[in-house]
Amino acid sequence: MAKAELFQKDIPKEERVFYYVSEEDDPIKTDEQEKKVEVGLPEGYEFIPKNPFVKMYSAALFRIFKLFGQYYERGYWKAKFYGREKLKAARGKGYVIYANHTNPFHDVFGPALAADRRIFTIISPVNLKIPGIGKVLPYIGGLPLGKTTDEKKAFNDAVDKRLAQKKVLVIYPEAHVWPYYTGVRKFPAGDRSFKYAVRNNLPIFTMTTTYHKRKNKKKGDLPRMDIYVDGPFWPDPKLSEDENRAKLAEEAYNSLVKNSKNSTYDYFEYKKKAKK
Repeated sequence: MAKAELFQKDIPKEERVFYYVSEEDDPIKTDEQEKKVEVGLPEGYEFIPKNPFVKMYSAALFRIFKLFGQYYERGYWKAKFYGREKLKAARGKGYVIYANHTNPFHDVFGPALAADRRIFTIISPVNLKIPGIGKVLPYIGGLPLGKTTDEKKAFNDAVDKRLAQKKVLVIYPEAHVWPYYTGVRKFPAGDRSFKYAVRNNLPIFTMTTTYHKRKNKKKGDLPRMDIYVDGPFWPDPKLSEDENRAKLAEEAYNSLVKNSKNSTYDYFEYKKKAKK
């Protein structure tokens, strides 16, 4: 299956089909994933830079990134955002956004426009190998998952620090990108990614991308987008950490499913393979 070109140009209808066995199948893989290469972090990787010049560079780059995102989202995808006013409930606090994973380029820019402040997104270390944008992802808010014990600790410390700074953590719980998918898949990691909001006693929101036909055909059959922000959903102080993780995972999933039903156009077709 084509990769970047899937999202940059209209493709023939007969090529817009993906046959899958399970919802954890990955239709789009990097070269490293296809070769089953284990990708780790560079030695001495800093999740939160200490150098003041690097911090200034990161802040400036994020502003440029968000400005370009305005053009890309609203210009290329004709994106409209709904429900951003709900984020006012988290004023004075950090929060976590959970989003459906259907377009790797929009999934970089979309949350920056949906959120009301700077975002930091959990990514796979493999994403650092993406030509061009991979090297700048850490400067615009990419937080790659650690592999070693020390990296995992540093990663968790960085997440907690960013949330304490009242920033936004963005998570794609479906894990794999399914191009233009209008449903919602089960979360492969279950409720594990909901621990960040629970242990910091912070609210979560969802961001659901939906797809619709364009009014003009300059880009062929390529869809346009509507994006829905929903929430907040809060941890319950009467529940245990495990119970709260399960609670928030269910609420996030149900919210994504509810808002995904606003999609009116299936550009890509997904067919489950029959069991032999």
